[in-house]
Amino acid sequence: MNFDLALSNPMVPLIGGVVAILLVASMIGFILSRKVKTDNGRATVDNLNARIKAWWLMVALFAIAFLFGKTVTIVLFALTSFYCLREFLSITPTRPEDHRAVAVAFYLFIPVQYWLIATDWQTLFYILIPVWAFLLLPLLAVIKGETEEFLQRTARIQWALMLTVFCISHAPALLILDFDGFSNNFLLLFFLITIVQLSDVLQYVFGKLFGKHKVAPRVSPAKTWEGLVGGGLSATAIGAGLWWITPFTPVQAAGMALAIVLAGFGGGLVLSAIKRSLGAKDWGTMIEGHGGALDRMDSVSFAAPVFFHLTNYFFAA
Repeated sequence: MNFDLALSNPMVPLIGGVVAILLVASMIGFILSRKVKTDNGRATVDNLNARIKAWWLMVALFAIAFLFGKTVTIVLFALTSFYCLREFLSITPTRPEDHRAVAVAFYLFIPVQYWLIATDWQTLFYILIPVWAFLLLPLLAVIKGETEEFLQRTARIQWALMLTVFCISHAPALLILDFDGFSNNFLLLFFLITIVQLSDVLQYVFGKLFGKHKVAPRVSPAKTWEGLVGGGLSATAIGAGLWWITPFTPVQAAGMALAIVLAGFGGGLVLSAIKRSLGAKDWGTMIEGHGGALDRMDSVSFAAPVFFHLTNYFFAA
């Protein structure tokens, strides 16, 4: 990679700005962890610090992806899908009769889905999992001849593959869209992930400060209408301010950011409902103090395809 060219890229000041914000946030979190004494306050500060740590991880991954280019970015997302799929299926146990379908999901559909992005084969990218995987996986399971809970077993694997592979793969797929007068698609990926994660953090902060009315208390007690409105509007405003790194006008960037916020909120809520139905608190333990990879990607799983298809339909060449 030409590092002189890289240093002139807008991604450099963007990542630098995020790092500066995270340094300040980390110092504030450290100070609060020393000063807060109540159990409830400590739990809140610990949760906030866990989110900040997750942000550090994402910034590091972004920096690696930016420095090494499209192929490394696709590989990183493929690994993310692998871990997310593993976490999903680890708390939704499968039967021995399903193992062939599970193996095909891991070792055929994940690599092929991301290979289609790498080779810019968009037509097959759109239908590989919704059509071919949807039809093949239950066929592989039914060959074993076990009909007990067949629909539930099959639906688990199909849902897992759709959410953790098909949906998440739309994030790196932003790199293969073509635009008139815009070529740095890494900035679109940065826009998506930044708005998703900022919205998550800001909704949490607004919810803790002003939250009184819960959206779905039995599903996610921490999510409030005040958090959604306050955090969502703040993230939307930040998205409007980032219009200059996108092919959008400020108003269009605000609209796209709002779509990301709403889709991401829906993804978090739906995957929380799945966890609750299975009696699990977190999807995994990959990120210390803040669950697994899917706990960080739940919002992305809904927001990425929504953002991709809106961008592709309205702005791509």
